[in-house]
Amino acid sequence: MSHLKRQQVPKKWPIGRKGSVYVVSSNFGINDGVPVLIALRDMIGLVNNRKEAKQTVHMRQILLNEKPVTDEKNNILLFDTLSIVPLKKYYRLELSDKGKFYFEEIKESEANKKIAKIIGKKVLKGKKTQLNLSDGRNFISDMHCGINDSVLVNLKEGKIEKCIPLKENAKVVVFAGKHLGDKGEITALSLEEKTAKINSDGEKNILIKQLMVVDK
Repeated sequence: MSHLKRQQVPKKWPIGRKGSVYVVSSNFGINDGVPVLIALRDMIGLVNNRKEAKQTVHMRQILLNEKPVTDEKNNILLFDTLSIVPLKKYYRLELSDKGKFYFEEIKESEANKKIAKIIGKKVLKGKKTQLNLSDGRNFISDMHCGINDSVLVNLKEGKIEKCIPLKENAKVVVFAGKHLGDKGEITALSLEEKTAKINSDGEKNILIKQLMVVDK
């Protein structure tokens, strides 16, 4: 699906409800991120229309997680990094306390790293462990990480730098559910009930599957 009606766009997308009937759709997981076109035109203001976005992409001037963007419909996921090569501008996709995606400008040295959540583990032959991440990446790692922990990925070197465990006092962001966009620290953790209490404008009970541990 290359387009969807404006009234159907996810609430996370920071675009107006009034305007053209149809809006470009990302090529996968529309609820998990924003298309490059929306990012360049509506959020960063680098281009004025889709034609300009296509031209910019064709010139390989835009890097997503250190790799050239090949399609303006490519999806930018939470904590992905976007580099505007000619302008030497670097951004990370964040989630506001209102539950809207926005881009935070970052240093060039930060553009090659991102945080992702571990959503699965698999033991391979030779007792090697494969970690499956929320952004679709898989890594073979000997780090002692568990499902629902997060990892810091070095995008340039293609490796995990460290594990960020899910535990009390860990800093988290809520990326789904009615408390979307809330940030805080874990005050209590119940692995049996699969919930965590966080101190965000009062204490709130959040499903572990709806939050991600961050390193900030």
